[in-house]
Amino acid sequence: MVVVPLTTPPAIPAGTLSATPQPVLSTPDGLFLRAWEPADAPVFLAAYRDPAIRQWHTRQPADEAEVRDWFAGYREKWAQESYASWAVTRDGTVLGRVAIGGVNLDDGVAGCAYWVLPAARGAGVAPRALTAVSAWALAEGRFHRLHLDHSTRNQPSCRVAVKAGFVLEGTKRSVAVHADGRHDMHLHARVRGAEFPELAGP
Repeated sequence: MVVVPLTTPPAIPAGTLSATPQPVLSTPDGLFLRAWEPADAPVFLAAYRDPAIRQWHTRQPADEAEVRDWFAGYREKWAQESYASWAVTRDGTVLGRVAIGGVNLDDGVAGCAYWVLPAARGAGVAPRALTAVSAWALAEGRFHRLHLDHSTRNQPSCRVAVKAGFVLEGTKRSVAVHADGRHDMHLHARVRGAEFPELAGP
């Protein structure tokens, strides 16, 4: 295969992300975002037993051994500069997950995903965690654009995106397959230079 060189410099030079460990992030209200650890496998597996998370995530781990394999894969993908996943915690307790994937270093673009465990919902955990990851990615991470999509039927995810400053750009028709069939998907995005919203409330 012939590789055609770019005529423009990459937005994020190769080696920029992997030169340092995956960052640990925090929020003013006490959320602590870190890489997943093997001891997190039970709570991670339990998350994918929650009906709401299962409804919107078509890839699900079968057991704790597979979860630990996923965690090892996350570490490898960080080294490859293609993916990062954070455990969202408070006082040592895992509350949820935020991830970036589909990384395009040349264009400085990546996608975002998130979920929150049932006990932590309704308290603003997801938008605050997503904002923390976005702030890092658009500054120190040197990304220019972050995007996410969700089913048009998933209104809680839409509210999280908007609260975290991801502008609704449009609807992708019949693009995703869930257990109950095809779904239209809302597309949201943040670009570097936009102000982050004040997240005073949940």
